[in-house]
This record gives sequence, C-alpha cells and structure tokens, in this order.
Amino acid sequence: MVIDFSASWCGPCKFMEPVLNAMAAKFTDVQFVKLDVDELPDVAQEFGVQGMPTFVLLKKGKEVDRVVGAQKNDLEKKIEKHRALVAAA
Repeated sequence: MVIDFSASWCGPCKFMEPVLNAMAAKFTDVQFVKLDVDELPDVAQEFGVQGMPTFVLLKKGKEVDRVVGAQKNDLEKKIEKHRALVAAA
C-alpha cells in the first residue's frame, strides 16, 4: 500500500497527482490511498509526516519505506522493489 500524504494547497502534490494515477493503473496489485494532512492531522502526525508530499509504503500494516517530495522516479523504484520482494516470497 502507498499512502500519499498531501494537501490541497501543495503545488508539488498537484504535480504528483497524475503520476500517482498512472502508477495506480500500472501497479494494479498495490493499493494507493490519498490523505489530506489538513483533514487528518492526527494520522499525519502518527506517521511523522513533516513535508509534503510524503509517500509511505506499507506492507502487512508496517512501514517498509518512504519518499518525501515529488520524487516520482524514486517512488516508482521503491514500489517496484517492494513488489518484487512479495513476488519472491
């Protein structure tokens, strides 16, 4: 699962929105969830989100990786890495 911590006023978050939609279409076995930090500040705090966008990768309910900032290539590589680990298991 990839959680996208973003905000409506965040320019880089808006830049990443179509990128995330494309990744969701490509990685159909991965759940993508978008959370607005202004609407759910407690959840953002629980995950230690300090900048937006922040992408938290979860596997079996545990954080396995994260990407801070509009780093689409880094995010895609980390998704592929963790998907490969599942396939190998």
